[in-house]
Formats: sequence, C-alpha cells, structure tokens
Amino acid sequence: MQEFVPGTLAINADPLSRADLHRVGGMVRAIHDASTTYVPPDDAVWETAIPAPASELVCHNDLAPWNLLVGDRWMFIDWDAAAPSTRLWDLAYSAQAFTLSDPSQDPSLAADDLSAFVDGYQPDDHMRRLLPDTMAERTAAMYNMLRASHDAGKEPWASMFTAGHGDHWSSADNYVRTHRNTWLEAL
Repeated sequence: MQEFVPGTLAINADPLSRADLHRVGGMVRAIHDASTTYVPPDDAVWETAIPAPASELVCHNDLAPWNLLVGDRWMFIDWDAAAPSTRLWDLAYSAQAFTLSDPSQDPSLAADDLSAFVDGYQPDDHMRRLLPDTMAERTAAMYNMLRASHDAGKEPWASMFTAGHGDHWSSADNYVRTHRNTWLEAL
C-alpha cells in the first residue's frame, strides 16, 4: 500500500529536541520489534551497500534524518536498503546519524542528545556498552563504502563521495571515535 503523507524531512526541519530524539529512538525500536515476526523467503535477494555483521532481523539500514518525515505523522521512508542486519548495527547507524553527525557540536551536548535517542530505544545494558564502538565501526563502514565506490566508479556513491559526503563521513568517523568515552559515559 502506498499513500501520500505530507510533512518535511527531519534534515530540513528545525533541529529535533531531546523529546523528539527520544521519540525517534522509540520508533527505531518499534520497527525492529515488528521486524522480528517477518521471516523472509529462503530465495530472497538482498541488495545492500554495506554488509551487516550478522542477520538477526530485516532492518531499514538507513534510519537517518534524511529518511524521517515529520509533520502531523512521523514516519521513515526510503526502504530500498532494507536487508538482514542486527539491531545493534542498525541502532548504531541511526543513533550516530541523528545525534553525532555534527563534529563541531560540543561533545557533552551531543552526548545528551545521544542519551535521549538511546533511552527512547530502551536497549539493555549490554547493548548500551557495545554501542559506542559499533557506532565507530558503522561510521567507518559508511566512509569506506563511499571511498571504495569512488575508486571503482560505482554510482551514485562515487559522485556522493566527491560532493562532500566523503568529507562528512570522515569527519563524523573521527568525531565518533575521538569522544568514545563521552558517549559511553552518557549511555
């Protein structure tokens, strides 16, 4: 079923408040929980730009501000990268994309945003401890995919790498890694 839902992409809207980030974390959790009941057919073919470390459930794989529609109803769009992954890998990407994408932001403020987002997801303590390192791995994977695509001429990633996405993900990766202990303490 398809329907038109009016709204604005979160990346083009006012910055999300901590309450909004908490809400989005809860949305990510609801998507993951709903996905646990889906069993893909044995012959399913998945096309994903960044392979996941395991196949726990089918995830969106791009839950980010550029794919969240906000308005009267909030919803994630652009499901073309959906494929088997893990809760942790998908959460790491979305938590980083929503809260740690601006390397110029004071890390203590970013940590408060991260905490609000992750609290909305309600992960267990084990997942919270793994999240900072997994965010670093996932952010590096995004940069490496863009770089390899650029080197191989694989579109649309090759053009995105040179149009600023490579620099963005390199800076984001450095920010996530540099402040790992700040993120861990916040979680």
